[in-house]
Amino acid sequence: MSGPRELEGYPMILPTISLSTAILRLLLPFLMVLAYFLGCLLILAPEKGMILGGLMVAYMIPPSGKESIIPVGIFLGIPWPLMATTMVVQDVVTGLFMLLNLDYTYHLPYLGPWITQFLSQGKEFMSERPWLCRWNVLGLAFFVMLPFQGTGGVGATLVGWMMGLSPGKILLAIGIGAVLESLFFALGSELIWSLAPPSLVQGIEVFLVILFISFLLLYFIRRWDASHRQ
Repeated sequence: MSGPRELEGYPMILPTISLSTAILRLLLPFLMVLAYFLGCLLILAPEKGMILGGLMVAYMIPPSGKESIIPVGIFLGIPWPLMATTMVVQDVVTGLFMLLNLDYTYHLPYLGPWITQFLSQGKEFMSERPWLCRWNVLGLAFFVMLPFQGTGGVGATLVGWMMGLSPGKILLAIGIGAVLESLFFALGSELIWSLAPPSLVQGIEVFLVILFISFLLLYFIRRWDASHRQ
């Protein structure tokens, strides 16, 4: 399956890891995330494990980001080191998925059009940020640290490609940036929640649970409505 012209020359790492089929390319990142989640279930209580799983799904739905998912997770009882690690794993694995499957992601709803628009504006984006290319891996890591939409694994992989970085350097930069950003929000959230009065914490907890459930319901209702209008 091929994509638009913007894909020409995109560095595929398929030959270097001996993945011979498209199915393996598609499944490998998901299997890695699943293995990580199952490992987390071994150290978390069942209810906390379900909360973590829900947050992992929510993180993949825009406009959710570390700045919102990490505080909610810590507030709901997920240890801050595990919450930070989870975000890093998801960013790195998302980057790996993009490197392996950009030609397929072009054809996914929502993500495909976003990638097309991102790449079409790539030259202007890079010209406005010359420091990215000069700083190499550190420049891309700094890009990942920015708490804005599009600076996660998907956007960072595309920016790294436009910078001319190798797949290994792209994943390294994503890892560095995700670690620093996740630690910042995790430690900050841990400090804030530890200083909050118990009554305030309980009230916020109820509000966040209701908000989270409402967000998921709204998302799936919109997806169902969109699929039935086609």
